[in-house]
Amino acid sequence: MKHLTRRALSLVLALALLLSACGAFAEESTIIGSTIQYDTSKPINNGEDIAVEFWYWTGSDKLFQAVVDEYTAIHPNVKITLVENPWDDYWTKLPLALQGKDGPAIFNVHNSYHENVIGYLAPYDIPVEDLEADFVGVSAHIIDGKVYYTDYGMMTATMYYNKAMWAAAGLTEADIPKTWDEFREVAKKLTIRDENGNLVQAGFSFNGGAQGDVLGMQYQYGQNLFTADNKVSFNNDAIKAVIQRMKDIYEVDGSGDYNFGNNSGDNFGQGMIAMYLGWGFMHGLFQSLWPETEFGSFEIPTPTEEVPYAYHRYNGESTFGVNKNAPADQQAVAQDIIRFFLAKDALQKQFVLANSVFPAKKSLAEDADILGVSSIAVLANHIDRYIWPGPMPSAVENNMKIALEDIFYNGADIETALKNAEETCNMELEGSEFVSVEPQYTYASEAK
Repeated sequence: MKHLTRRALSLVLALALLLSACGAFAEESTIIGSTIQYDTSKPINNGEDIAVEFWYWTGSDKLFQAVVDEYTAIHPNVKITLVENPWDDYWTKLPLALQGKDGPAIFNVHNSYHENVIGYLAPYDIPVEDLEADFVGVSAHIIDGKVYYTDYGMMTATMYYNKAMWAAAGLTEADIPKTWDEFREVAKKLTIRDENGNLVQAGFSFNGGAQGDVLGMQYQYGQNLFTADNKVSFNNDAIKAVIQRMKDIYEVDGSGDYNFGNNSGDNFGQGMIAMYLGWGFMHGLFQSLWPETEFGSFEIPTPTEEVPYAYHRYNGESTFGVNKNAPADQQAVAQDIIRFFLAKDALQKQFVLANSVFPAKKSLAEDADILGVSSIAVLANHIDRYIWPGPMPSAVENNMKIALEDIFYNGADIETALKNAEETCNMELEGSEFVSVEPQYTYASEAK
């Protein structure tokens, strides 16, 4: 009997130890994240019911619903109402809504509208050093020692190519060009004209949005986009060389035509052109709109085979903003949602994959699924050689667009068009609070 009692006692003790271990494991598993951590067992708003609005622009409903669903599963006392607005309406309505206490407590941010919203943002209650430990590029977002939003991913331009056209031209992966001279030769091989000389398949096209590609290519020559006093620099040798090369691809090589399609991104998806320089979001667009078009990606060619000052610029996909005018309890919830989002790799990964951006979170830099996206994978070896100029005012792209249209379609002189665009742009930037962060680039000392 004693033996049975002792055995039973030992089983009870073993069970107690097991339950204790499970309890310890369960307690430990409530913490997610590395440096930025989130405790899922900690109540928000003392467990009392609270409602907040979360604004975002059209096109990302599934992503934001995922954030809401995962957060409210942990905190059922929090009701988050998602409010969707079309892009243009969003930037009209949001600044007005943020002026009072009835605006959204949390909202999506895009750095191109930095000046429109920065005055309404509350700084994150996460230490800057913690943000820098988990994410790259944070230093460019520090304002007076505080961070109001940062990047969850870095979007930039890559070269897309049609695999069927590539194979039909007898090209293999060994033919992927490293330099612009090699690229021009490949583009010629991919160009098809009929017996009358009419273009049937363009080897390369930049119609309909070249300004986004040109503004960034000057970095390959060591030329920054902004001067030390934050004035834009268009009329320089680097940008002239970029534009002249684009003209030559059409006018000398015959690999494209200004009138062969009016949107090179759409035209690539439709099977009209063989190569297209586009930003990361185009990867998902091609897959959803033109799934029959099989494509690959390669890194932007450079003037020589030497690693350039920078391959191109990138633009950060921003994390969320907290409305400083919202009631204190709503702000607390917004801050908590942001901490949850930043700590949880799975949510970060969803946003990165949906927008085909290189992850800013260091723990995801070698994620196999993310690197399985061709337009992201080609950036992995040189991601530190892409530069962010800062929350660039829309006037910069708008004026470059006007200059390029004048050059390509009206035959304007390159230098004259760039000079006029530079002068106009700098007039529009007068009074702007924009400050270039190019000097914070890791290799800034290499600039000319």
